[in-house]
Amino acid sequence: MKSPTAGDLEECLLNKVGLRRQRISQIVEEVQRVVHHLTTEISHQDIRFQAVPYSDTYNGNIKVLAPSQFLVTVPVKGLAGYREAREQRWRYYTLQGTRLSCPLQDPEGLQQWLEVEQFMKSLWQWHKADVNIEGDIVPAKVLQVFRKLVENAIGTCRLSGKVSMLPHHAAAAVWVAVETPTCQVELELVPAVEIPTAWSEKARWPPCLKRWPSRQRVECIKSFGFALLACSNYHWQLSFLQAEQVLLEQLDEDGGCRRKCLQALRQVKEDVWCPGKRPVITSHHLQTVLFWTCEKYPHLKDWQVFGKAFLRLVRKLHKCVSQHFLKHYFVRKSNLFRSANWGELDAVAQQLALFLKNPQISLP
Repeated sequence: MKSPTAGDLEECLLNKVGLRRQRISQIVEEVQRVVHHLTTEISHQDIRFQAVPYSDTYNGNIKVLAPSQFLVTVPVKGLAGYREAREQRWRYYTLQGTRLSCPLQDPEGLQQWLEVEQFMKSLWQWHKADVNIEGDIVPAKVLQVFRKLVENAIGTCRLSGKVSMLPHHAAAAVWVAVETPTCQVELELVPAVEIPTAWSEKARWPPCLKRWPSRQRVECIKSFGFALLACSNYHWQLSFLQAEQVLLEQLDEDGGCRRKCLQALRQVKEDVWCPGKRPVITSHHLQTVLFWTCEKYPHLKDWQVFGKAFLRLVRKLHKCVSQHFLKHYFVRKSNLFRSANWGELDAVAQQLALFLKNPQISLP
C-alpha cells in the first residue's frame, strides 16, 4: 500500500473487521448457550451463584479478549448493600488454616479485601467456612467451591464431549475449553460480585476536569458501578466492564472514526502483531489505549481522517508496550502490563516499530 492515509488501507482493514464480526458473533452465540446451560445447573446446586443470562444482543457477562479467549463473569447472589470498609486490619491467616507470623500483603492497584460485613444484607451461606475466613470472603476459597461446581455441571449437563476443564494456569483460576463448529475457545470463568449502587473509592476518575468525556457522560458512566472478581488468592480484583462498555458505545456521537480505528487496530493485532491463543495484548489493552488517546485528543477534528487517527493509536500502543506500562483507565495507579511476559511484550514492540517505520499492512 502506498500510504496509511489512502482509502484502500481503510477499506482493506474494515472489510476484514466485518468478516471478524460475523465469525465472532457466531462463536459468542455458541459460547453463550454453553455458559447459560452450565451456570443454570450451578445455580441449582449452589444458591450463591447466578445463571449467566442468554442475550440476543450484547451480553455484558462475556468479554472477547481474543478470538479464542473469552472472559466470562458469573454473578454471585446474596450480597447486597455494599459499603467501603472503614477500618484497616492485619490478616494473619492462610488458605490452609495455619497462622502467619507476619501479616498478609495489603492489596495494591486494582485489588481489595472483601468482608462479609461490608454488605447490609448477606445470605448465611457467605458466612460458611468453605468461603469465609475470619469474616473475609476469600476469592481462592470461592474459586475452590466454584471449580467443583463447574466440574459437576459439565457431567450433569452431558457436555463432556463439548466442554473440558483446563489445567490451572494460576493458583486461583477456572478455565474451560469449549468446542465450537469453527474453533476451540478457552474461557476463564470468574465469579463476580456486582456492585451497581456505588463507584469504587480506588477509581478516582476523572482526576480533574477533562474535555473528554463530558461531565454528564462521566456521571452516566459512574452510575453503572463496578464489580469485584474472584481471580486471585486473597484479594478481589476491581472490574469496570460495564462502565467501559458504555464508554465504548458512546464514542462517536460526534461522527468521528474512533471505533473504526479500534476495530482496525484489533484486526491487525490479531492477524499480524500478536496472534495466537493467549496473546499478551488483548482487546481490553487496546480499548484502554483508545480511552487514553481520546482523552488526550478530545476534538472531532482529530478523529476525522482515518489514516492519521489510526497511526496515532499505533504510536500510543507502541509507547505503552515498549515501556511495559499501560495505566488502567479508571484506577490510574494500576499497570495493566504488571504481570505480562516482558519478552512477549518486547516482541510485539518490535513488530509495531517495524510497522511505524513503513506503515504498510499485509493481512493474511
